[in-house]
Amino acid sequence: MTTVERAVIRDTAQVMGTVFSFCLTAPRGMRRAEVRAALGSAVDELRRVDREFSPYRDDSLVARVRRGELRPETYPPRLVEVIDRCAAMRAATDGWFDAWAVPGGFDPSGLVKGWAVERAAARLADVGISDFAVNGGGDIVVRGTAPHGGPWRVGIRNPHDPRSVVMVLAMTHGAVATSAGYERGEHIVNPHTGEPATVPRVASATVVGPDLGTADAYATALYAAGQPGLAWFPTPDGCEALTVADDLTGTYTQGVARLRVAGPA
Repeated sequence: MTTVERAVIRDTAQVMGTVFSFCLTAPRGMRRAEVRAALGSAVDELRRVDREFSPYRDDSLVARVRRGELRPETYPPRLVEVIDRCAAMRAATDGWFDAWAVPGGFDPSGLVKGWAVERAAARLADVGISDFAVNGGGDIVVRGTAPHGGPWRVGIRNPHDPRSVVMVLAMTHGAVATSAGYERGEHIVNPHTGEPATVPRVASATVVGPDLGTADAYATALYAAGQPGLAWFPTPDGCEALTVADDLTGTYTQGVARLRVAGPA
């Protein structure tokens, strides 16, 4: 029977229009088949979330809500959870995150991708895998230690150069979400005007916290709001923030400073 002696396992999957990558250290004694099954379960969860919440699928829950085919009293529990969390984030960000102020009438994507990564990470933790990182298109959940035995090193991408980073954070438990225009163009809308979020300008907005769904939504809101949005942080649920200006000047909270191992002082 084949077992994994603290082997480092890496895998990738294409879901939600982006690449999800996994890096984990399997516990001693865990069979290789068990590791692969756990990874398969994590990817299955991502695909389920995509089926249910993609705004681009005609059969998704989001599409059915938009068309008025579902009444609130018939919403399945997962949809209720996402709607409730979107409403809470709208209140927490003074309306700068608003899943209803978008073309089509409802699009929770700014929260759902991070929520999906957290659910995939839970599939790994549930079978006893405690040292892993899951990266969903640049939004990351980390647990435990990295393959070298120390904290995970999470780089915050230079918004003008994908080959370099503006800061490196050392983390053993938590999530990092970044919103910017470098991957999909100016796709984030100012919910108060309906126009692309370009003023007050930041090149990218990063939020660090205990939960990636929450961090994802805050990062979306912070990118839309710009520098004034830093006033929300630190949040009661432990989120901290970093904004990067066009000239690569970084402005960040004390919680980010405590995690920083490289980058601007």
